[in-house]
Amino acid sequence: MIHGLDTSFLVQVEIAQHPGHETARGQLDERLDRGDSFALAPQVLAELIHVVTDPRRFERPLSQAQARRRAEAWWQASEVVQTLPNEHTVPQFLAWLTEHDLGRKRLLDTLLAATYATNEIDSILTGNARDFAVFGCFTLVGG
Repeated sequence: MIHGLDTSFLVQVEIAQHPGHETARGQLDERLDRGDSFALAPQVLAELIHVVTDPRRFERPLSQAQARRRAEAWWQASEVVQTLPNEHTVPQFLAWLTEHDLGRKRLLDTLLAATYATNEIDSILTGNARDFAVFGCFTLVGG
């Protein structure tokens, strides 16, 4: 099975001081043990670097260099399927914004959901399941 990776999940995995760290690591390890794969969209990496380097969010944030190395390791991992927006992604993104009357704070999650949906990814590992529940087409694992 292929699971889409959400930024919130990767933050939990990467930041040991995050309250969800142990749970996220366990969920990741369980899926790795089963031989599952992980879809990863480039926008997740940009948001990951932004979040894990923020000293307002974490007492011990990663440095920019550490965050870039972690992002590259995820992108190059053998278990990761590099997942890009395609010709169907933007129309789906715009349709969901309209259909669900989503505002500016929902743009990134909606684009990520559209990227995964239009690449036939129907499971997402996330720390914020409610961000994706509105779309009604994903199995959501985590928070």
